[in-house]
Amino acid sequence: MIQGFKEFISKGNALDLAVAVIIGAAFTPIVTAITDVIMGIIGAVIGQPNFDSVLQFTINGSDPIQPGTIITAVVNFLLVAAAVYFAIVVPMNKIKATTAKKEEAVEETPAVPSTEEQLLTEIRDLLANKN
Repeated sequence: MIQGFKEFISKGNALDLAVAVIIGAAFTPIVTAITDVIMGIIGAVIGQPNFDSVLQFTINGSDPIQPGTIITAVVNFLLVAAAVYFAIVVPMNKIKATTAKKEEAVEETPAVPSTEEQLLTEIRDLLANKN
């Protein structure tokens, strides 16, 4: 049972997932800070720290219904998505593109035949000329 667990944990996918979770947890405060700053700017413009009370209404004296919370959640999601995209996805795509260019350059250089291959080619050509 322990051997099976070791094999599972040794696979790249499990390790990649663990690293992603740890990096995500460490990245959360940065995204929260960026969200707070941008929502503060939005609050200064519209006069509220978020959109929670926008379009607020009540039905027959019930507790207030706040569809603005959906707007706040969407704005927060878009801010997080943008932060993740520009901080992680764009740099990773550039790294992959650079790596792919280097691999193409290595593949484009023609392989120089070894001495043995050159000799065999000459022998083949000589035998072909005799016939």
